[in-house]
Amino acid sequence: MPLSKKYEDILKSLSPNERAILSYLISGNIEDIEKKTGLDRTSILRSLEFLSNKGIVKLNIESKKIVSLDTNGILYMKVGLPERRLLNIFSHTLAISLKEAKEKSKLTDNEFKAALGVLKRKMFIKVERGIMILQAKKEEITKKMLEESFLERLPCEIAKLQPQDRYALEQLKGRKDIIKVEDIKKFNFELTPLGKKLIKIEIDVPLIETLTTEMLKKGTWKGREFRKYDIVSKVPKIYGGKKHFVNQAIEYARKIWIEMGFKEMTGTFIQTSFWNFDVLFTPQDHPVRELQDTFYIKQIYGRLPNKELVNKISILHEGNANYSQGWKYKWNEEEARRVVLRTHTTCLSVRTLYNISKLKNKQGKFFAIGKCFRNETVDSSHLFEFNQTEGIVIDTTANFRHLLGYLKEFLIRMGFKKIRFRPHFFPYTEPSVEADVYNEKTKKWVEVLGAGIFRPEVVIPLFDEYIPVLAWGMGFDRMIAEHYNINDLRELYENNITKLRKTKIWIK
Repeated sequence: MPLSKKYEDILKSLSPNERAILSYLISGNIEDIEKKTGLDRTSILRSLEFLSNKGIVKLNIESKKIVSLDTNGILYMKVGLPERRLLNIFSHTLAISLKEAKEKSKLTDNEFKAALGVLKRKMFIKVERGIMILQAKKEEITKKMLEESFLERLPCEIAKLQPQDRYALEQLKGRKDIIKVEDIKKFNFELTPLGKKLIKIEIDVPLIETLTTEMLKKGTWKGREFRKYDIVSKVPKIYGGKKHFVNQAIEYARKIWIEMGFKEMTGTFIQTSFWNFDVLFTPQDHPVRELQDTFYIKQIYGRLPNKELVNKISILHEGNANYSQGWKYKWNEEEARRVVLRTHTTCLSVRTLYNISKLKNKQGKFFAIGKCFRNETVDSSHLFEFNQTEGIVIDTTANFRHLLGYLKEFLIRMGFKKIRFRPHFFPYTEPSVEADVYNEKTKKWVEVLGAGIFRPEVVIPLFDEYIPVLAWGMGFDRMIAEHYNINDLRELYENNITKLRKTKIWIK
C-alpha cells in the first residue's frame, strides 16, 4: 500500500540515527534503546529531540537539583567533621590552649580555622588570650549537630529539604568540597499518534546523506534520492576554542596599560620579606606578617641586596633616619631574609624603583599583572591565590590629581561607568585612596583598588632623595567577577566546562 505524501515526506526527512531508534521507541526506555541500537546516550537524546520537533514523540525533561557528598564530605563521614573532632577534645577538659588543641585534633590550618569559627558561632566555646574554653554543657556537645545529621541523609533533592536541612546546606556550601549541588535531568518520552503509525511502516528507502566529490565525478548521484534536511529544528551548539575568560581579561588589561604608555614589570612568586615587607615600611611585628596571612617557605633564607640599602632600611625602621620617626624597634636582618610567597605585586614596584635608582633619569610609568598568595581560608569572597594589577608613576611633577586620572581612565576602559574615590589609610602611601565601582545589576558599590603616593620612607632609601611616586594595587579577580556578575570567587577557577563554554568572550 503506497504511503501518503505526509508520511513519505516525514520518513524521508529522518536521519540515520532517527531511523535506527524509530522501531524501538515503543519501549519508552532510553537504556533499552542504547542496548538494542548500540548508539550512545547523547546521540539518542539528540535524535529524540529531532523526533519531538517532527511530532513523532512527546519528550518531557524533568530537572532536579541534587545535593550530595563531595570528596571532603565522604572523608568527614568516616573521621568526623573538623568541628566535631575539635569538640571531642573537651570530653576530658574544660579549657585548652589553641596550639595544643590544634595538635590533638590533628586538623590542617584551614580545617582548624573553620572548626574554630563554627564552634564560636554555635556558642559552644569562647577564646580568651589564646585559650579555648568550653561554654556549652557536656550533654550538649554529645548531640549531633544539624550539619552532621544533614550529611548522613545525603544525597537528596533540594526541593524536598526541611527548613533545618536548608540551614545546614547554607552553612556547608561555603566550605571546601564537603557537599556539591548538581543539576540532574531525567528524560521521559512517549509516542504520539503519528509516531505509533510510523513505527509500523517498514523503511527501505535508500537515501543519500552526503554528496561527495567522488559522486560528482562519476555521476552516481543521478537518479537517486537525497534525504530531506530539517532546517527548522534546533541543532547542537558548537563552541569554538577560546582562552579562559580570566586570561582574556588579563590580556585586555595588559593592552590598556601598554596603550597608556606603561612598561610591564615582572618577577618571581617567591620573594624575601625584605622586598615584600621591609622596603615598604612594614614593621616586622605587623600582623600582616603572621602565618595566618602569609605563606612562608620553611627553612629557606634569601639573600639581601647591597649592605648600603640594608643599613638604610635598618636605620629607618629603628627610628634613626633624619626624615622619619620610624617604628622604634630593633630591626632583625634574619627576619628580613625569610622567604615568602609574595602577598602583593607591590614588591615588584619597589624592586623597579631600586633598579631605576641606578639611572640618571629617575622617571617612568610601570605596571604589573600577576598572581599573589595569602594564607586565607577559602570562601565565596576569599582565595589563597589571586590576581592583582599594580602600577607606579615616577615623576617630579606627579601629584594626587594625576593619580586619580590614571585610575579613572583604566577603570573606564575596563568597562566601569560609575566610579567613586574615598580617603583611606595604607602603611606605605600618604595620601591614600580607595576606589569603588557601581554594579548596575546588584545596585551596590564594590571596592576594587587601593592607591596613594609612596611615603618618603619608601622612596628615600631607594633614591637618596624624594621624588613623587604614584602607586596602586587592584584586586583584579574581583573586577573580573564584577564584569561577569559572579558572586563566588571560587567560580573563577572551578573550570566547569559547561560554564566555560557559555561564558562570553571578554569584549568591551
